[in-house]
Amino acid sequence: MPTLRQLEYFVAVVDEGSFTRAADQLFVTQPGLSQQIATLEKELGGSLFSRLPRSVSLTPTGRALLPHARAAVTAAERGRAAARAVTGSEGGELRIACVHSVSLGLLPGVLRVWRAENPDVTVRLYEHRHGDALSAAVAAGQADVGVGPVPTGWRGRQRSLGHEEMVVLLPPNLGADDVMAPVGGEIALRRLEPVPWVQYAPDHALADVLVEACGREGFRPRVAVRTEQTAAAPLLTAAGIGPSLVPAAIVPPVFAGTIARPAPRVERELVAYTGAEPDALTNRFLGLVARTAVLLPDHVAAALAGPAVL
Repeated sequence: MPTLRQLEYFVAVVDEGSFTRAADQLFVTQPGLSQQIATLEKELGGSLFSRLPRSVSLTPTGRALLPHARAAVTAAERGRAAARAVTGSEGGELRIACVHSVSLGLLPGVLRVWRAENPDVTVRLYEHRHGDALSAAVAAGQADVGVGPVPTGWRGRQRSLGHEEMVVLLPPNLGADDVMAPVGGEIALRRLEPVPWVQYAPDHALADVLVEACGREGFRPRVAVRTEQTAAAPLLTAAGIGPSLVPAAIVPPVFAGTIARPAPRVERELVAYTGAEPDALTNRFLGLVARTAVLLPDHVAAALAGPAVL
């Protein structure tokens, strides 16, 4: 019979989209993870993944196994948390699924308050690169609450956290006549049509945001470099590679380039959402995240209101 560890490894590869990232997330070696998956495939009599050059996709066998594997892993985690709560060794566990930009920008401040108010509750984060993967994971029971873009056709509870503003990060040392130089703290996206951008990987949610924003202005953004890491875009822009479009909440407090508003503005609504009947712990988190979420940090607001170069 498949072991719980094998099912956990299988679900991790699915969620991360690669054996390498899954091994990093699980803090195991990639050969060890691959061996467990190979053993599971031998037990089931078929391949679970089609290996692609830079990612993996599920085979029909993998797709059939996935909902049952998620249910088994979730049941084991809940059983552990319930047992430890009864023995008094743990005050419960809150499982939060989110997109990477939320874990980088919005959640740290929220979780600081949450931990101060709920020191006996452990928190487990599940991070996804796209809102579709996030909502699918929440629907499958991976987490108690999802935090990210508005999910399509969601039938459970939703609580709006507001609209996060996207900002354009521009390289340092721009001259006044540079095509990337902002005017009055703003930069018209149309002016950046000839400029190669720092962009995210195609399956990253923020890649869609840039392409759609530029598409509304009548062009497709050129690519200087693509990154899979949400936090890498500001660093690459600060290194002079090209402009990037990122949520205001992920801009580091010290940024060597220029922060500007895109014209027209680019925003997306963020929500916290759960199943139809969240428990008391989840309801408590929903109230707190709606009350404490900061979508426009003070250092970004100050840069947009005054001189844009920090």
